[in-house]
Amino acid sequence: MNEMTAVTQATAKAPKTLALPDAQTVTQVTHWTDRLFSFRVTRPASLRFRSGEFVMIGLMQTDEKTGREKPLLRAYSIASPSWDDELEFYSIKVQDGPLTSRLQHIEVGDEIILRPKPVGTLVHDALLPGKRLWLFATGTGFAPFASLLRDPQTYEDYDEVIVTHTCREVGELQYGAELIDSIRKDEMLAELIGEGFADKLRYYPTTTREQSPKMGRITDLMRSGEVFADLGVAPLAPETDRAMVCGNLAFNLEIKEMLEEYGLREGANSDPKEYVVEKAFLD
Repeated sequence: MNEMTAVTQATAKAPKTLALPDAQTVTQVTHWTDRLFSFRVTRPASLRFRSGEFVMIGLMQTDEKTGREKPLLRAYSIASPSWDDELEFYSIKVQDGPLTSRLQHIEVGDEIILRPKPVGTLVHDALLPGKRLWLFATGTGFAPFASLLRDPQTYEDYDEVIVTHTCREVGELQYGAELIDSIRKDEMLAELIGEGFADKLRYYPTTTREQSPKMGRITDLMRSGEVFADLGVAPLAPETDRAMVCGNLAFNLEIKEMLEEYGLREGANSDPKEYVVEKAFLD
């Protein structure tokens, strides 16, 4: 992959008439690499969601058999916090993917379909109270954490918040790195939560292919104890630690098994425990 400078499109373009079912208008598009992009859309006035949830979004497609137009939808985590006036999404580009092969070409003023029925397990309600929150992400699995990291409750509920983000190449970390930096400088969040809130936030990015300051899969770094030594914290324990996981299927299954070995139990909205995994998302 050739790393690219992030290119943001947010030029004024007259919104089109909302003709699609559950249509929302694109307000900004940023291409981070040749494989990753983010975009913002208008927010339905009736939409209420908890930071960390996902919705179904997509475009219309023509049915090859009937010739009729029908929605093509996929689950996308909302990357913006629940208080934001707009909705942000972070996506991979799959050149032959039914949806992302087209979605990656959207421009400001275009429309997408957004079903305003948020669901998901990566929410504070699914975890028991704890002292330290771990957010484990691979690839675009960072998206729900982009929402949670801008939610005041995250810092009100925990003494420490550690977000790990593992990608193949350095450019794939840019979205998360810039967001973490903006959070630490955000005067509005400081006013909402209190000065010094960002001191609770720890960021631990790693790469698996391209050389970077920290190489390796986060699961391997946990097994070796390197991540705990680097951060100066004890390994996870059910008495103090809570965790959220979002990434590719292999990663989710591997870290789920590791969390169980640490003594953490999987929770749900109806039965809060020590960790949760977003099963609907695969990066």
